[in-house]
Amino acid sequence: MTSSTESRTIPPALPRHLRQPGEDGYRTPVIEDPEHPAHHRHRNVRSARSSSSQALNSPGNGLLEMSSLSPGQTPHSEKNQPSHEGDRCYLPEGFPKNLSWSQRLKHTTWAYFTVTMATGGIANVVAAVPTSYRFNGLEVIGTIFFLLNLVFYIAIWIMIGLRFYFHPRTFKSSFTHPTESLFAPATVVSFGTILINIVQYGLDDAGPWLSKAAYALFWLNAVLAITLSVSIYLILWSTQYFSVANMTPIWIFPAYPLLIVGPFAGVLSSKMSTQAENLTIIIAGFTVQGVGFLVAFSIYAAFVYRLMTQKLPQESLRPGMFVSVGPSGFTVAGTINMAANIRSALPKNYMDAGDSELTAQIIQVVANWICLWLWGLAVWFFLIAVGAHYSCVRGNMSFAMNWFSFIFPNTALITATFAVAKAFNSPAINIIGSVMTCLLILAWFFVVFMMFRAIYLKQILWPQKGEDRDEGGFHSEDAESLSISAESPQP
Repeated sequence: MTSSTESRTIPPALPRHLRQPGEDGYRTPVIEDPEHPAHHRHRNVRSARSSSSQALNSPGNGLLEMSSLSPGQTPHSEKNQPSHEGDRCYLPEGFPKNLSWSQRLKHTTWAYFTVTMATGGIANVVAAVPTSYRFNGLEVIGTIFFLLNLVFYIAIWIMIGLRFYFHPRTFKSSFTHPTESLFAPATVVSFGTILINIVQYGLDDAGPWLSKAAYALFWLNAVLAITLSVSIYLILWSTQYFSVANMTPIWIFPAYPLLIVGPFAGVLSSKMSTQAENLTIIIAGFTVQGVGFLVAFSIYAAFVYRLMTQKLPQESLRPGMFVSVGPSGFTVAGTINMAANIRSALPKNYMDAGDSELTAQIIQVVANWICLWLWGLAVWFFLIAVGAHYSCVRGNMSFAMNWFSFIFPNTALITATFAVAKAFNSPAINIIGSVMTCLLILAWFFVVFMMFRAIYLKQILWPQKGEDRDEGGFHSEDAESLSISAESPQP
């Protein structure tokens, strides 16, 4: 009988640009890859483990099959460790069919904050609906989404706090895992979305104290966005080995906190009473928004190159393609709104330009026409993402938290659509945005229902089925930490 190292099908050591597409999906290359720099250094270690791997993977050893993971993941060879073959994950014989909630909470990842990103985004879209298309009760609907988002946000923080309390070692790994760490900025994106909703639904009915608090929170959000975005990218670039062949638009995600600052500035600048605060918010918002878009735009190039050389991502990863819609959409919505509020922010003889009114008009015209290009780019990526899901509709996609990519990035496209319609006084574009709003709300209900269904069916919040699954050299200790044996009683 051959060892597991010999029995594994290992692709030839071709250059990365010649590798076959779709085999490894979104996965950080591991030391088992022949072309990985560390492959030869660990050859002896793998050979030493081959005997135990042979016993584990031999017929009759009774491995329990779990749901599919990203294709191309390599098997563990240690006893009582999950093993991977092709696109499937296996857990050792005796692994229980039920786990306690404290054990399931171990798999609450940063990706769960995409729930609050999507819910807060829906509230933002409802608030952006033009006056001529609003009806009695629409404000109430938006307020319900806003309050529900607060509940979700607090609940998810409690869940992930309990995860780190019961399983402290997962805190560090959540920032170094090649997939989960990409979603850590979702916490700040959700926070920024909540702040936008506070301004939209609470500032007019509250006293001046809330305006001062919102102004302070704007700067806090900007600092958090810059700090977390820079930190996550530095951690990834320092600890992970990525290839363009395996990339998806999720790589843009650490830049998303920066992309929320501009829309926040656009909404808040219309509510501020003092000229100095108004101008400061617009300058800061425009600067941070520009940085976020340029970072995302540089990753756009890698994503298009990946599509040209490796075809579309694996079907289970294609919802992430909608992430590419967000950077342009948020930039359009934020820039047009900030430009619309620039008149009340500019002092007389601003920058020795003489007529501040004329300066404001020039800024607004230039911003509107440039944003028309960016809005078209967002629509283009949206159509590409929709078309890429044609084959997925006919297939059977299991739920994953990246399904909320169907919602949040498209809230940016809709708010950008309403902003463009207002800037160019286009009723037709307003109608398109209103229809998209209705469809997006229905999609939100569907995705949330599928999330709770997936929790019940153990498709998420379960070992090897989330963003914390084994990949890129990360190996979970689910079987070991639970001290499972075939004879152990089932909970």
